Amino acid sequence: MIKAHVLIYIKEKGKMKVTLEKEKENVVKLDITIPAKDAVDAYNKAVNTISKYVNIDGFRKGKAPRAVVERHVGTERIKQEAIENLMPKAINQAVVDNNLDLVAQPYITNYNFNIGEDLTVTAKAELRPEVTLGQYKGLTLEVKDSPVEEDAMQKSIDRLLEQHSTQETVIDRPTKETDIAVIDFEGTANGEKIVGGDAKNYPLDLAHSNFIPGFAEQLVGKNLNDEFDIKVNFPEDYHDEKLKGQPATFKIKINEIKEKKLPELNDEFAQKVGNFKTVDDLKADVQQYLESQRERTNKINSENEVFKAVIDGAKVDIPQSMIDREANSLREEYKQRLAAQGIDWDALVKAQGEDQLLKNLDEDALVRIKNSLVIDKIAKEESIKLEQKDLEAKFAQLGAAYGLKPQDLIKQLGQNPEMLASISQQAMNDKVREFLMENNKVEIK
Repeated sequence: MIKAHVLIYIKEKGKMKVTLEKEKENVVKLDITIPAKDAVDAYNKAVNTISKYVNIDGFRKGKAPRAVVERHVGTERIKQEAIENLMPKAINQAVVDNNLDLVAQPYITNYNFNIGEDLTVTAKAELRPEVTLGQYKGLTLEVKDSPVEEDAMQKSIDRLLEQHSTQETVIDRPTKETDIAVIDFEGTANGEKIVGGDAKNYPLDLAHSNFIPGFAEQLVGKNLNDEFDIKVNFPEDYHDEKLKGQPATFKIKINEIKEKKLPELNDEFAQKVGNFKTVDDLKADVQQYLESQRERTNKINSENEVFKAVIDGAKVDIPQSMIDREANSLREEYKQRLAAQGIDWDALVKAQGEDQLLKNLDEDALVRIKNSLVIDKIAKEESIKLEQKDLEAKFAQLGAAYGLKPQDLIKQLGQNPEMLASISQQAMNDKVREFLMENNKVEIK
């Protein structure tokens, strides 16, 4: 192991000098010296660039003298622009000469920029952590079979009948357990209103409710326009830490009662729902679908078991800085998904607790990083390359999921390099997973 702060590289190439040091964990420090002439040229170029997009009274864009631009934006802003333009060449030199495998763009920690003198810049960069693979070929694993349940056929037929049911409003009887109750509700727990625990005219299917256990059952036997309270307990495994196992009260009003009318299961129904002549034809198709689902589930479980074994067998030390960066990225993704669902992030933090959310993000980040590093290591060891056809297949798959043509999806993502990189990584993940399935054996028991 290389001791921290040991000089491992010093090289001058042309007029630019780059000094490279290995620091703690996977961090390297770059000390870059750029000749005064190159620094001045970059400074002047930065002045010209900035002058083209800033508004300065009395001058057209790009026509203001250097001194005026300097007074307007400040010399430090110009120096930063110049350094940003110079850094790619310096970084590329260090990467090429030292075969560095960076996992993120280097970041500047310090610079000394005096016009007429050599420019010195200190930057730091993170290297890809070293991965030690365990056995990833020749494994023999067992996966439990996912057989078709005995009542799967009947459940499938029942769902099909439900999908083609009609609804009739009733006013002369109480609710039954097979009805749909259109309700207003408002919940409180621990003396406070439950976030997201209220709604108006919500149609609740009493037979297929995903509400808190015991909620729907208490709506049975109620009449139109009834107003009442129901009491329930949140499950012990509820996602909101503050509500786990807690009692809650919901104020209810029955606005409407709807009775479901199921069609009769006969040949006419079979002909209506698909290209079938008889009920037996319909059932044969359902059975075929159930068997295909079984095969698909077994395939997914097999892939996951192989991948888990390979990941568990690999060793890699992941620095906290990588985890933090990935967790921040996951948080932004999470926020966007919540926003699309109309859920406020701050409200979720208040409900679940910030510590728990951050802990979950860190754990997810660690898993995602290790998975990615191991996949990349296997790809390197086995010379698995991503080809154009692999990307095309991935875009076709994603396009189908979003109802878009592959070319339209590519066009939409063309302005988002990070998203394109993510899709490329997904395509590589798929290819490595395929390799692992071809080189390991899974027995379905």
